[in-house]
Amino acid sequence: MQRTLPARLYGSPDAWTRERAAVFGSAWLFLGHEAEAAAPGDWIATDIAGHRLVAVRGKDGALRAFHNVCRHRAGPLVEGASGRCEGELVCAYHGWRYALDGRLRAATGFGNADGFDPREFGLLAVRLETWRGLVFANLDAGAPALTDHVAPLEALMAERGLAIAGPATRRTHDLTCDWKVYAENYLEGYHIGSVHPVLAGELGSAEYRVRVEGALVVQEAVGVNDGPQAGVWGWLWPNLGINVYRDGAMIERMTPVGPGRTRLDYLFLHDGGEAALGDALEASDRLTAEDARICEAVQANLSAGAYDAGVLSPRHEAAVAWFQSRIAEVHA
Repeated sequence: MQRTLPARLYGSPDAWTRERAAVFGSAWLFLGHEAEAAAPGDWIATDIAGHRLVAVRGKDGALRAFHNVCRHRAGPLVEGASGRCEGELVCAYHGWRYALDGRLRAATGFGNADGFDPREFGLLAVRLETWRGLVFANLDAGAPALTDHVAPLEALMAERGLAIAGPATRRTHDLTCDWKVYAENYLEGYHIGSVHPVLAGELGSAEYRVRVEGALVVQEAVGVNDGPQAGVWGWLWPNLGINVYRDGAMIERMTPVGPGRTRLDYLFLHDGGEAALGDALEASDRLTAEDARICEAVQANLSAGAYDAGVLSPRHEAAVAWFQSRIAEVHA
């Protein structure tokens, strides 16, 4: 029977530093939907585990990703989650100007400084790839292609004839717990009966199945509505829930923002827009509040010093065991 990770890895600054580099420094990180940056000059931006990234649509129609940092004195190129710039990215600190393909166009105030070559100070580029309209970035130039990473999910969706709709709205929630606490909660249905009474009633006697395929965890409540054929409820390493149904989808990113702090970034997708989401938003808010309450309580107990490690159920927590094994490799 597998033991859990030690409590010291949850909320620890040392663990945060190591995971920031070893997990999020080499993984495919979800940025948004390509339709959120549809026209030249449109951009989307985020920070994930301290990696501040921006993707901007170029004049040639290509979407490119960069670190959201000016090469002068590290000022921000954009501020906020999305927006539009008129033909160039301009640093908010000293006004350095960059073309949409990352080239430095003007080092404001530098003139013809001796030894300064603008060609050496373009933006720091990041790999960007898309899958079914979803935009991912990877800081590791040698990482396997995104298509390899999402292959199990692509196969499931193709088998079931599912598509991903366009973006409808975003929601965010701030939690005082380690990102791993929330991810582990997402990876099992063991807690549903105790934490989610409404959902438990909806599921009834349905069989809840969880399985791991490559970098994907698939969860299914067999026998509910149209059964597992109704959609795909998946979680993609290292921090992304992708829930796709017949008429829409919800992307849930568990975003580490510091030791013991997590931000949930939700992107709801529906071709009918936000108005068509109906009760889905209310249900999402209810489930998130329930999960946040228990995850924050777990974090408080992990930090209290009484608990060191527990055990995992082979029947109910196989995906948690898989996740913790990968995290343990980082801290070996």
